[in-house]
Amino acid sequence: MEVQIFGTRKCRDTQKAQRFFKERRVKIHLVDLDQRPASAGELRRFAQKFGAEALLDREGKAFRDRGLHVAHLPESRILPLLETEPKLIRTPLVRSGKRLAIGNDPAAWAAMVEESGG
Repeated sequence: MEVQIFGTRKCRDTQKAQRFFKERRVKIHLVDLDQRPASAGELRRFAQKFGAEALLDREGKAFRDRGLHVAHLPESRILPLLETEPKLIRTPLVRSGKRLAIGNDPAAWAAMVEESGG
């Protein structure tokens, strides 16, 4: 089993996801959003399952700094915005095959490990 984690090295929730999978001896591929943004296809995959709104980190500092907390942001503008501004993504995004999880979600992570037979 291998999981792909999209996040940043400084993000606490991304660190929790890495630790969760390391403790279960699952191979991790970290995509550091500070180094390389997530592809449009990856973001679309998560948006199709959870909706684009779920990908947007409305609690984050970057969201407030951009002044987006006072603006109405239609769903159609969220994905293009996240492609250009990866700091606005609610991290971590975790993918294992067709299973997906957004944010700190140990129950979903455990289901990924369980499904793989780990």
